[in-house]
Amino acid sequence: MPHQRFPKVEILSMQPHEIKFVLSETDCSMANTLRRIMIAEVPTLAIDLVEFHENTTVLNDEYIAHRLGLIPLRYTAQDGASSGAGGDDLLGQQHNSIGNDVQDAFVPHYECQCYEHCPRCSVEFDLDVHYNTNNPNYMAASGEDGQDVLAPLTVTSRDLVSNNDLVQPAHFLSVDEEQEAQDEGIAIVKMGPGQKLKIKAIARIGIHKEHSKWCPVAVATYRLWPDIQINHEQMSLLTMEQKQSLVDVCPDRILELDDVTG
Repeated sequence: MPHQRFPKVEILSMQPHEIKFVLSETDCSMANTLRRIMIAEVPTLAIDLVEFHENTTVLNDEYIAHRLGLIPLRYTAQDGASSGAGGDDLLGQQHNSIGNDVQDAFVPHYECQCYEHCPRCSVEFDLDVHYNTNNPNYMAASGEDGQDVLAPLTVTSRDLVSNNDLVQPAHFLSVDEEQEAQDEGIAIVKMGPGQKLKIKAIARIGIHKEHSKWCPVAVATYRLWPDIQINHEQMSLLTMEQKQSLVDVCPDRILELDDVTG
């Protein structure tokens, strides 16, 4: 077989949610293939079904449902409890097994024995927002004609109410982003006076291969590992000052000079 390769993998560290390894005797195409597989095969939670009870906003139902599906959901296991696939964690029972992945806490809906959805395979979110002019957060701004104009209300991910305390929307990436943000969470839609949005959403477990809404927000990256080979015969002809100059011109500062051996 032409161009046959036998890649080698050397594991540097392995943790429950992170692994570092060295991939050698291959090229970038293999590394990128592994990266894409990792992203496409990691199960995550995402809003899959949306039931609209009332929507009088400027956006139609399909647009809002698409935005809801892209809101990242964070699962946090209870202290001292595992994430068993049988759903016992949702009841607060203690286990001795290790792990707090979402795939251990929920089962895919096509593998569940329920009729539609249940706590073993899904999480329900309720959203009920009505534009309220009596709320002090809705400040009035002066228009061109001098009359007060009510500012629009932004519906964000914080308006989603989960029936499972262990699963909540990830509103911000970091504390710094939360402090700099103008909204209280991920914006879904803006509404004006008299408008209302009331929905019920069902979040299920899935993988990126099925739909992009299940794409993990964590990343899988790789970088080229430098393989530096020094010609010792030529190096023996250089003085210590020349060797030190060679170390100093290295842009990545990965070389150092041994004062004993030179």
